[in-house]
Amino acid sequence: MAMEWWHWVVGGIVLILLELAIPAFFVIWFGLGALLVAGVLLLAGTLSLTAQLLVWTLSSLAMTALWFGVFRPGRQTTRIGTAAGETIGEVGLLVSAVAPFERGRVRFQKPILGAEEWVCMAEAAIPAGERVRVVSVEGSYVKVAKA
Repeated sequence: MAMEWWHWVVGGIVLILLELAIPAFFVIWFGLGALLVAGVLLLAGTLSLTAQLLVWTLSSLAMTALWFGVFRPGRQTTRIGTAAGETIGEVGLLVSAVAPFERGRVRFQKPILGAEEWVCMAEAAIPAGERVRVVSVEGSYVKVAKA
């Protein structure tokens, strides 16, 4: 029995739906690979079963490798979830001037705790454009001092 394009569509949909039961975000790529084979069969007309399986295997592995190697969600440069103590000493640029015990804004080159720009406070007046160093994290703002 030869595999037709709709067999691959059904198999692809089943694999994609199976992802709902398996929370690993892995099976979906094999389902999308099956849908790709269905598309190739629609365009090419006929392919041998060996060629179909080869296209499915290669496309599924390529999509899986791309996901885990390039687009994987844990690879951002943000440091969400790191301890506040690890951000102490980070240097940023003061975007708006800060007066003693009044709020200003500081921008960091790399995101700190998930944000590039933070509300900050300082014990001394610091003009905008100065480099500042994080002294402590105080809830929703950082305490800074001149670097």
